[in-house]
Amino acid sequence: MSLLNDTLQAIQPVSAEALAAAEERQNQLTKPPGSLGHLETVGNRLAAIAGVCPPPIPERPGIGLFAGDHGVCAQGVTPWPQEVTVQMMMNIAAGGAAINALARQAGATVQVTNVGVANDAPEDPRIRMHRVRRGTADFTQGPAMEREEALWAVEVGIATAVEFIDDGHQILLTGEMGIGNTTPSSALISVFTGAGPAEVTGRGAGADDAMLNRKVEVIEQGIALHQPDAGDPLGVLAAVGGLEQAALAGFILGAASRRVPVILDGVIACSAACAAVAFNEDVRGYLISGHAGAEPGIQAAVAHLGLHPLVDLGLRLGEGSGAALAVPMVQAAARILNEMATFASAGVSEG
Repeated sequence: MSLLNDTLQAIQPVSAEALAAAEERQNQLTKPPGSLGHLETVGNRLAAIAGVCPPPIPERPGIGLFAGDHGVCAQGVTPWPQEVTVQMMMNIAAGGAAINALARQAGATVQVTNVGVANDAPEDPRIRMHRVRRGTADFTQGPAMEREEALWAVEVGIATAVEFIDDGHQILLTGEMGIGNTTPSSALISVFTGAGPAEVTGRGAGADDAMLNRKVEVIEQGIALHQPDAGDPLGVLAAVGGLEQAALAGFILGAASRRVPVILDGVIACSAACAAVAFNEDVRGYLISGHAGAEPGIQAAVAHLGLHPLVDLGLRLGEGSGAALAVPMVQAAARILNEMATFASAGVSEG
């Protein structure tokens, strides 16, 4: 049995009983029912994941940040050179990127994994070296990677999640870095949601109108070439995905297999979550959407996943930034169920 198969078999549905108990408790707390909006939904989800109400407050957030490059950049889908992937990976490892500042604010640990960077990078003990290959191939000319490579990348993500959890991290966050990675992400979202490429493709890191149109054409070309089947998520990842998307899908699966919640970041993470849910439907119950973001693919993906983003700040950075910003709200959602008085305990009359 492969690590992927073992992980899929270990994933169980979240607890319907704990969810019902949380929903009932929300109605007993000293507030009008539903008045805390989506914080109530998140708190209830945390209870369902933990299998107990009230749920534990998830401490020690861990950000799994995966870096990779994309052969489809040869088609003119980004204004940035691939050298930036290495440069930003090193910057993140050194603690100088936006995600590092936001992680420090959230009390989160950032772990950087090179799963598919094309260019050489200086050796750095702060970067986990699990490179499956030097970037993907151009998916307009052939598959982005071999099926075995996609499996390898997924299992890198699973192992990363398990390491975080074994180290005591109680909630995991998705992060990534890779020039051009909004293009395969939009392709994945299109395949898994059934939405047309034009509906789910955005500007990424600064594409102008002509480049945006080119991205849509490239995605349409890749999907037409490979005819990926949404029922075969490993095949979809291999055909039009990226190494960091595959690793993130595994990261999500690993968390779900250990009953640990996952806060999703932006469009790259959402595309990976669509793949993870295609591997196992029960994964849906372990997901929390960190932010809405500026990329249209996020909207289609979170609708497909049945989620509601916690923040909408117009973010389009990636790295895990929106997920890190959502951490205090997720923790607050659990604290509400744990610490608010009920009408009965506070002696407050119900309306």
